[in-house]
Amino acid sequence: MNTKVIRWNRFPWLLIVMQMALMAVGLGAIARGDELAGDSGLFYRQLVWVVLSIPATIVAAVIPYRVWRSQGYVLFFISLLLLIIPYFMPARGGAHRWIPLGPINFQPSEVAKLTFMMALAQYLMFRDNYRKLWGLVIPFAITLIPMGLILREPDLGTSLLFLPVLFSMLFAAGAKGKHLLLIFILGIAVMPAAWRFMSAEQKSRVTTLFTQKDSGPAPRGDGYHLHQSKQMLALGGLWGSDISGPASDDEYLYHLPASRTDFIFCLVGERWGLWGGLVVIAFYLILFAQGLKIASDTHEPFGRLLAVGIVAILATQLIINTGMTIGLMPITGLTLPLLSYGGSSMLMTSASLGLLINIAMRPGFEVSGDTFRY
Repeated sequence: MNTKVIRWNRFPWLLIVMQMALMAVGLGAIARGDELAGDSGLFYRQLVWVVLSIPATIVAAVIPYRVWRSQGYVLFFISLLLLIIPYFMPARGGAHRWIPLGPINFQPSEVAKLTFMMALAQYLMFRDNYRKLWGLVIPFAITLIPMGLILREPDLGTSLLFLPVLFSMLFAAGAKGKHLLLIFILGIAVMPAAWRFMSAEQKSRVTTLFTQKDSGPAPRGDGYHLHQSKQMLALGGLWGSDISGPASDDEYLYHLPASRTDFIFCLVGERWGLWGGLVVIAFYLILFAQGLKIASDTHEPFGRLLAVGIVAILATQLIINTGMTIGLMPITGLTLPLLSYGGSSMLMTSASLGLLINIAMRPGFEVSGDTFRY
């Protein structure tokens, strides 16, 4: 069978519609942020990234994913080298996360997330040693190396994404649930030791979660972000400022640092209210459902595992980001896919969705609803 032919009858149109809808919501939320914080031009910059994300999606979708599969290890190794470069660059806000490229800043951790999934899928696809406990050593090593480099930047939020993706892909590949449960319990047991190696800033963000107050004046430090985040959501009410009008004329109430990046969901809630936030979550759930359908319909192991990994990492980002805005999870500095301002995140998320399209349409692989191998 010719693997270069694309079957348009298998094109996941609903996935693309959800991608475009979420991008549009993100632009609207960023525009609202520019109104509240003063016009900084972030809306127009993000519009450029949205336009550039279209060819990124197309390239990832058109090149047969067998090409990406054959280069998984190489791309992963290159991404690890890219993760080291920021350590030699000047720190921004006390963190070494970016590589300055003229007028833009490139975040290599976004590339590492995708290449990690490629490398892990390439390792797991024709093996069964991960059915034994000792066989999980190499998958965990593949995971912990980029995770450790990112955690050292420090970037707690991005580093938290790797383990859920690992567990999801191992489960999809056929790893035994009792082994995964044992490792999870061991991970919980060593958390007190891991606490000792966390930076003061990371510890502060965790402790703030357990000391938050919903009344009284705004606290200082990390508690301020959480206080203002919940307040911004409350100001939106049920229908948001677009329909009900602004809830207050006090500009201080609307002050929220990083509102167009980490706390973009708060702007969604302020502008379109509770219903707007629920609609956005529904868009994500539809997108995830499409991704899981693509995974379940794909017999070829690399494509199936990669699709599971992409859905897992996007779903984890949604859970962590929205959870931190309402005080259910620590503030981690993690962006919301397709909504938050940022070029690296937008391009790599779009490329990931392009790979999902690639897996759905690429012939040469039988497609049905069969269960996983184990």
